[in-house]
Amino acid sequence: MREGQNNVIYRADYQAPGYWIDSVELSFDLDPAKTRVLNRMKLRRNLDAAPQPLRLDGEELNLARVLVNGQGTSFKLEDNQLVLENLPEGGDSFDLEILTTCQPAKNTKLMGLYVSNDSFFTQCEAEGFRRITYFLDRPDVMASFTVLLRADKAKYPVLLSNGNLVDQGDLADGRHFAKWVDPFRKPSYLFALVAGNLVAREQRIRARGGKEHLLQVFVRAGDLDKTEHAMNSLMASIAWDEARFGLPLDLERFMIVATSDFNMGAMENKGLNIFNTKYVLASQATATDTDFANIESVVGHEYFHNWTGNRVTCRDWFQLSLKEGLTVFRDQEFSQDLAGEASARAVKRIEDVRVLRTAQFPEDAGPMAHPVRPDQYLEINNFYTVTVYEKGAEVVRMMQTLVGREGFARGLKLYFERHDGHAVTCDDFAQAIADANPDSTLARLLDQFKRWYSQAGTPRVRASGLYDADARTYRLTLAQSCAPTPGQDVKEPFVIPVGLGLVGADGAELASGMHVLTQESETLTFENIGSEPVPSILRGFSAPVILEFDYSDAQLIALLAHDTDPFNRWEAGQRLAVNRALGFIRDAGVAARDIRLDPPFMNAMRAVLRHPTLDAAFKELVLTLPAETYIAEQLDVVDPQRIHAVREAMREQLARELAPDWEQAFEQHRESGAYRPDPVSSGRRALTGMALSNLCLAARASGDQVWPGKAYQRFKDAGNMTDRFNALAALVTSGSELAAPALQRFHAIFKDEALVLDKWFALQAGAPDRGGNVLPAVKQLMNHPDFNIRNPNRARSVIFSYCSANPGGFHRPDAAGYVFWSERVLELDAINPQVAARLARALDRWKKLVEPLRSAAREAIARVAARPDLSNDVREVVTRALAD
Repeated sequence: MREGQNNVIYRADYQAPGYWIDSVELSFDLDPAKTRVLNRMKLRRNLDAAPQPLRLDGEELNLARVLVNGQGTSFKLEDNQLVLENLPEGGDSFDLEILTTCQPAKNTKLMGLYVSNDSFFTQCEAEGFRRITYFLDRPDVMASFTVLLRADKAKYPVLLSNGNLVDQGDLADGRHFAKWVDPFRKPSYLFALVAGNLVAREQRIRARGGKEHLLQVFVRAGDLDKTEHAMNSLMASIAWDEARFGLPLDLERFMIVATSDFNMGAMENKGLNIFNTKYVLASQATATDTDFANIESVVGHEYFHNWTGNRVTCRDWFQLSLKEGLTVFRDQEFSQDLAGEASARAVKRIEDVRVLRTAQFPEDAGPMAHPVRPDQYLEINNFYTVTVYEKGAEVVRMMQTLVGREGFARGLKLYFERHDGHAVTCDDFAQAIADANPDSTLARLLDQFKRWYSQAGTPRVRASGLYDADARTYRLTLAQSCAPTPGQDVKEPFVIPVGLGLVGADGAELASGMHVLTQESETLTFENIGSEPVPSILRGFSAPVILEFDYSDAQLIALLAHDTDPFNRWEAGQRLAVNRALGFIRDAGVAARDIRLDPPFMNAMRAVLRHPTLDAAFKELVLTLPAETYIAEQLDVVDPQRIHAVREAMREQLARELAPDWEQAFEQHRESGAYRPDPVSSGRRALTGMALSNLCLAARASGDQVWPGKAYQRFKDAGNMTDRFNALAALVTSGSELAAPALQRFHAIFKDEALVLDKWFALQAGAPDRGGNVLPAVKQLMNHPDFNIRNPNRARSVIFSYCSANPGGFHRPDAAGYVFWSERVLELDAINPQVAARLARALDRWKKLVEPLRSAAREAIARVAARPDLSNDVREVVTRALAD
């Protein structure tokens, strides 16, 4: 691939490798200070490629020996590559042996082979394997791996790698070995190795076909009691994938290993998934309902990769959404199917959309905007984004919408029949879904549909309606557009499935269906409509677009009360709240303390809270005001302080005026029975927690100490982490004087539980900013004995919670938040560039900021960009942020 300015890699320059690697035998002598890696490979020239030297990728390796067919050979080391030229001609295989050493204990980047808590772990996606040995470190080179691990038996009694354990035993000098063979060819990014003093929860299962499998979840000894939910989630994932898509577990064993030092959430290495402890460990005493749900989702996600990512993988990293978008869709479907009830499924769908709209839509509108299938990158780690994952999942979901649930399953079956064992592209996947459904809308519009892969930005659908009482018709016009994004000024029309319904004044469903918008503008006519309806548009969030329709308050209140589509019912409440927030924000002459919410809005919210049949989880979603970041995206010029003040004023008024209803909700939904993290029980706890938070907030305004006192008592007496943490959060976010002793008590109880302490840190760093108090608190937290910036989870809990998730505290008038950000980005870049690059994105949308914040933010970004020793990870982010 061509290397242009800043070594930018272009999708258009893809070329097949000049060599194939058929098999790999790796021998590791594991030592934290100096690990010895012997790599024996069988290679052959790719006769379809032009003759070329063999260039093997390698980083931070000490090269000791290179042999070709057992003989020494000449080589060069240039630009982090081992270059070999005098190699056997023709297509016959030849042997290549490479001996290197590396230093896992000094690997703070957590890419390649590294040490965490006296154990060895690996992370090879996307380009970490080159930090273990010299290799063709690219996803389209798939090889068979045999791995021999040798280590001190007392220190590292557990030795794991991909595939099946074929041999193990003792060696001299207190050492031992384990030999693993992976029966499936895989690219190097799916390689994994774990060695440490670990214990396992084990479960044997029998699959539908009669095969027995061993499932293992490995953790440190003190965490074994927190692995039951992860194991249950793994078993549910295996059963679901076989039942829904006919995809069985294909290995004798499947292993999950948890580590506290991990850049990502988890990694789908073939048969040996390595997880961040955050997505494995859970007990009712230490994990919230959200943690339980996330573990189920992430365990499912990584297991589903066994087919959508491992058995069929990406030809190149531009195709990342081939595996990630598809697998996010699969884990969303898994969670919805496990939720069971239609209302619980709807809650899950709304939660997924909320992530998309608060994280991905801003990305689409910012300097890092890129298509689901990017065309270029400087550092591939920067493209593990919500666009590739969550928007990619929405693209797959639209395919299922256009071919139907059964049609999608047929398409996935054809995809595996064609491509099992190969590295392919997004086009190959889309073609398989279309070919399996030749009469479908997708097949007819496939070329146009694939613009979702190639065009960046969030399309807007502008809708307008006209009712003709005499003709009893309703005409609905839909027009689509998409704003320019970096490198893409002109956008062609997308294929947009639009779920539609018409709701009568009495709440009756007058019409429903799906329209596929393909032109810039189209008009639909509905016949025999007896009275002017309220259009319910984009039902179920049928496409990742921004809907523009000039709803009146009366129409939105009608949808909130009557729409049969849960998503649009929730959306109506969000629109009511956003409209009011925007009005208050734009009315600069009104101080936040003087804001008054109107009776129709308050009555609508009260009606939701009092509704006798709505699920508690759904009520909590409707009554949660839109996030400050989402409100900001609706504005051309953003004053984060004003947004924060307005939203807080709205929240306080809802708390005060609905106080009797919050009390009733609290008493009605609090549970005292056995803890279960199922959707219904979780929903009840969520609404109870919201009620308690609002009652403490209302008490703050009145000076009443009754509800803060009750919250503190609930904090002390809670039988599960969800209720305990909700009570603690209610005290902290309301600014109660009881927050300090509660925080102190919480730390004393959970000082030895790292994941719980992450919550403790994050709650304080993300607290509402009252008088500029959060930044000093954040700096104090960074000096806490339990803070360690080298641990990604701990860094995220403090620094990210402040810079990325607390806009009211971060965007300070004195720009001190931006100075703090620039210092932390540079500090982290020297330790772990991946983590630093994600933090760097906290100022993606700086150009929308009001002055003088805008200039101050630019100055902070420029300060980072000026450092000559920046990693590619951070350089790409800040350079794109500063671009015109």
